[in-house]
Amino acid sequence: MTITTLDPKICEEFIRIVGRENVIDDPERMDDYSHDEFSLRDISRMPALVLKPRSPFQVAAILEIADQEKIPVTPRGGATGLCGGCVPSPGGVVLSVENMNRVLEIDADNQMAVVEAGVTLNDFEKAVEEAGFYFPPHPGEESAMIGGMIATNAGGSRAVKYGVIRNYVRGLEVVTPRGDILSLGGKLIKSSTGYSLLHLMIGSEGTLAVITKAVIQILTKPSVTRSLVIPFDDLEAAIETVPLLLKKVVPLALEFVPLDVIQITEEHLQKKWPCGQGETHLLVILDAASEDEMDRLSQTVAEIALEKGALDVFIADTAKKQDNVLDIRSKIYEAIKHDTIEIMDICVPRAEIAAHVKKVRAVAQKYGLWLPTFGHAGDGNVHTHIMKARHEDGQVIPISEAEWREKFDKIREELYDDGMARGGVISGEHGIGLVKKKFLSRSLSPEQIELMKGIKRAFDPNGILNPGKIFD
Repeated sequence: MTITTLDPKICEEFIRIVGRENVIDDPERMDDYSHDEFSLRDISRMPALVLKPRSPFQVAAILEIADQEKIPVTPRGGATGLCGGCVPSPGGVVLSVENMNRVLEIDADNQMAVVEAGVTLNDFEKAVEEAGFYFPPHPGEESAMIGGMIATNAGGSRAVKYGVIRNYVRGLEVVTPRGDILSLGGKLIKSSTGYSLLHLMIGSEGTLAVITKAVIQILTKPSVTRSLVIPFDDLEAAIETVPLLLKKVVPLALEFVPLDVIQITEEHLQKKWPCGQGETHLLVILDAASEDEMDRLSQTVAEIALEKGALDVFIADTAKKQDNVLDIRSKIYEAIKHDTIEIMDICVPRAEIAAHVKKVRAVAQKYGLWLPTFGHAGDGNVHTHIMKARHEDGQVIPISEAEWREKFDKIREELYDDGMARGGVISGEHGIGLVKKKFLSRSLSPEQIELMKGIKRAFDPNGILNPGKIFD
């Protein structure tokens, strides 16, 4: 990759602002900042410089110079994204928030946490739990940083009961491209005071301002949790069970997972899933205030599932059993990552999941590619993995690059078209970034996109912040 150099005087200014130890200009080290977790490195770009500020004032000073000099700036958190959202712009700088990594306050009285943008999900959850509280959203990757999670409105499996990141962000400190430091919201549950600039930032993918600090709602920890694994002979029966469950129970998480990827992950981890029956499994995670309530909820789930044709109901009722189940479910991507081209995150109305997955299977057969599909049955978020392989008789068979590249875009277009025809959107939780922007018009009207562009121009008239993401 070509490295574009900056004016030496501007580099000196940046070094003066953050300190030499917080600047990376060595090509070998900068390579780590040229991409996110999207598997195809075709979209990677080498930055001219990586800056790691330690305060919002340093961020403001960087942005002020960049705005004056028209230098692209790409904000970066943990880079766990899957759509090229933090890939640098040619000739630009990466602004990494990794040094802004302090949990500043756990306010027990207001049940709020105040954290810097570079705090990882893992460190945040530890701090919250040590204080006796609970943070429900869990997008999956523990090294994800709070700023990036907010910038993409990250979700995860627990959204069915507790919602996504947007539901927990009460306040933000952000820095605009002009170098203004804004305090939006606060330790408040309600506000009808003007336009919500706070919510405009959530999901904006670093295109409007740089998030430097967040005020996040935390909850009282549930007393009891339990995982139920429910095998079905076919997908339709499993998905038809979902609305029946949700009429009686609101689970913490409700996932559908095909047996083939479970078996691959079992082998990868050398761990055992509770059962090997059926074709599709529902994973139902419940939380409750007492053991009696949990028993009642579990009984209700089991009765509904068995009535709809479930083969059995397996209960993970100890911490060890639950950890085993959750570890296998969370490591599926890790187990099949080597052969994955892209993880799609189409979101459809819950009642459309089965029909959409049927379409996925038809497309897989049409193009001769393995498209393992699983996801959040409770909120309609379907994760189809486009693979550079076939799956035959339990074996993963790689195919040539020429073959999968010829089919890749055709598969994406057919699946996006099907998802949109069912009232869905192209992204439920990963964001748009570089990878999906050419498909944005499938979800949004020209008028909506033009309004978004107008908002972008209002915040960032010189177009320096994460240019080329979401739309051009």
